[in-house]
Amino acid sequence: MTEPLRPDHFDADPVRLARDLLGGTLIRVTAQGARLTGRIVEVEAYDCPRDPACTAGRFHAARSADMAIAPGHWLFWMAHGHPLLQVSCRPLGVAASVLIRAIEPLEGLGHMLTNRPVTRERDLTNGPAKLVYALGLEPARVAGTVVNSSALHLHRPPVAVPDGAVEVTARIGIREGRTLPWRFVLRGNPWVSPATPSMELASVPAD
Repeated sequence: MTEPLRPDHFDADPVRLARDLLGGTLIRVTAQGARLTGRIVEVEAYDCPRDPACTAGRFHAARSADMAIAPGHWLFWMAHGHPLLQVSCRPLGVAASVLIRAIEPLEGLGHMLTNRPVTRERDLTNGPAKLVYALGLEPARVAGTVVNSSALHLHRPPVAVPDGAVEVTARIGIREGRTLPWRFVLRGNPWVSPATPSMELASVPAD
């Protein structure tokens, strides 16, 4: 496997970074040395300089301020009381991120099921809060740490996922900016979240 992605890799456009992370691997190593890993099958981009989802309204402005840290650091948004895992993008002072929405478990399935018992395995990590709980991530410990820390890091996909295997849609669960085509999904993967975009795509470029 290649070296973990470094923080400077994320000093770039989050839309491009989100697309490129599809098929990559998220690796969590516990304090006891257990490895909990998953293939990234769904992501969303947030690019606040041009993104109404970040800039519209007092609530969104407050959230975007939390994202304006140096690139390549772990962040959490709270949605309905649940933490969602993100990695910061673009230079210091610019609010942008990639949200990891779903993973396909690869290693440590037993540990994940202990952290988050479910009836159907496919429901274990097929959503952004679900994967946080399944991996046993504690926002207070993880938020603000570098993306290539020993405890939680990312690897690029061994082979880039072809465009034909990627579904591009509007994002999930937002009002402003909901038509931007900034959600990327591995087409047909059973571990993708069951949420469905409610709007048609806007006729704007994704880069």
